[in-house]
Amino acid sequence: MNLRKMRWIATGAALAMAATLGLSACGGNNRAATSETGKNEVTMASRIPNWIFPISAKGYTQGENGNFIQAMYRPLFAYKSTSETPYKIHLPKSLGTVPEVSEDGKTFTITLREDAKWSDGTPVSTRDVEFWWNLVTNNKDEWASYKKGFFPDGASLNIKDARTFSITTDDKFAPAWFIDNQINKVALLPQHAWDKSSADEEVSDLDRTPEGAQKVFSYLQSEAKNLSTYATNPLWQTVNGPWKVSSFTPDQGLELVPNENYWGEDKPKIDKLIYKAFTGDDAEFNSVRSGSIDFGYIPAAQYNQRKMVEGKGYNVFLWPGNSITYLAMNFYPKAPGAKFTNQKYIRQAMQQLIDQKTLSEKIWSGTASPTCGPVPMEPEKVGTLDGCVYPFNPDAAKKLLEDHGWKIVPDGTSTCQNPGTGPDQCGEGIEAGDGLTFKLISQSGFVSTHQMFEEIISQFGKVGIKIDMNEVPDSVGASQACDDETPCTWDLSFFGSQTSWGFPIYASGERLFASDAPVNLGQYSNPEADKLIEESTRSSAPDALKSYNDYLAEDLPVLWMPNPYYQITAVKKALDVGDVDATGGTWPEDWSWQTGEGK
Repeated sequence: MNLRKMRWIATGAALAMAATLGLSACGGNNRAATSETGKNEVTMASRIPNWIFPISAKGYTQGENGNFIQAMYRPLFAYKSTSETPYKIHLPKSLGTVPEVSEDGKTFTITLREDAKWSDGTPVSTRDVEFWWNLVTNNKDEWASYKKGFFPDGASLNIKDARTFSITTDDKFAPAWFIDNQINKVALLPQHAWDKSSADEEVSDLDRTPEGAQKVFSYLQSEAKNLSTYATNPLWQTVNGPWKVSSFTPDQGLELVPNENYWGEDKPKIDKLIYKAFTGDDAEFNSVRSGSIDFGYIPAAQYNQRKMVEGKGYNVFLWPGNSITYLAMNFYPKAPGAKFTNQKYIRQAMQQLIDQKTLSEKIWSGTASPTCGPVPMEPEKVGTLDGCVYPFNPDAAKKLLEDHGWKIVPDGTSTCQNPGTGPDQCGEGIEAGDGLTFKLISQSGFVSTHQMFEEIISQFGKVGIKIDMNEVPDSVGASQACDDETPCTWDLSFFGSQTSWGFPIYASGERLFASDAPVNLGQYSNPEADKLIEESTRSSAPDALKSYNDYLAEDLPVLWMPNPYYQITAVKKALDVGDVDATGGTWPEDWSWQTGEGK
């Protein structure tokens, strides 16, 4: 399957969007050769991960990395949208128990599972939590999940015993936000195997000094960048999850096999999980049509062929996520089009030229729905424009530009005729004769994305907004946040062919839209937005997220775009995958081939 950027996806407003096959999992842990190939293995369509170290790194935050890592390294907390456990924690897949929150709301005490072990037999312990803590607190600038002023800033770690630890904060936060969006970043790392700064060095307590922690972190990061050694490097063979890497070929595929020393009751029922890469939608869909892949997807542009796919022996279902999709805009002053992006009326006009409803229905064949703001739609509103401040209105867009001093040149390039900063002028930094042009980077390999932008570019062109589009395999990598040392060559960036961002349980925006947020590629910055984001992390009031959502829906830190379902999944009928959750979790250790007549 196409496991993308959904490592941190969980539910918030979209709990009812969990997609379920309605098939019960098989009991027992015995594995048997029952697939069509005669081998007890599952082949999945997937982008190939490029990161294995359970501490995220800048430029390596693709969703397939998270699912890949979680298969081998159990998280402190896993989540499931239908879980009845507090904070939606999915205990069977978690190393920790539900946190106890102190009366003053500042201390969170967590106990680790007693039975959890590393693959070499060493018990999982709070020393592994301390190891993670020392690495991230001494290497914050290298950690993609870090934002100044947020966790672990203003917090302290207290190791109580081998299985119990607590985290205490200086300030009081909304418990749901802190547990689901902050403590969920804690990863247990095998200190007994990784606490060294070179392959030949003996393991010690090097992490307990800042200098040592920096050396260890640098070593582990450098090893993680060497993809070709993932299956052979001893570091990555020490795991505590149900799987381990047996084969890895960058850009082609990888294989996971069961961790035979896995301690959990959910031991894998299949002998091998094969991630197979494809050059694009067409190549992947050909494998589905031929029946040569067990767990794949149907491109949105081919959704009308689902009956044919079902006739080939697949179950087909729409897999939603708690997510939004957007077109990032570059506000960095040295970006080519920043002088335009920084004008709110231009952002408004551009949003009014995006016909989300029609694009969702026609281009995406009903497998996408409008995004109206930074918080995912409530389930009953999915598919509507309820909450969209700027519905499709080309006439209003044209008038906005004309009212601000632009000479509209349909199918050409509109130019500024009235420069200046007055209410009827083009705005700060825009000079007379400047043409309204933008450089767009978009994902290649997705038919629906290409067709969508053909339509959008056509609509923009009708009011003289010229878009120069460049399609690349990795649009995130090609449009990283600009700085004074890196030439800035993009104005718009799209990486939402399968949604742009999936949220944890609590869908706040501190990682996306706060000033200097780690995934704020366009460097949007607004003091009022920062204030509302902070309030959403501290208040349990029901309107905290709504106030944040309503402000950003109107201010347009990005352009809201049709939000595709997480995936149109095609699974062999004889393959029981149990529940498929809106968190993006798949848990292939629970999968099994069915004997007899199948499903």
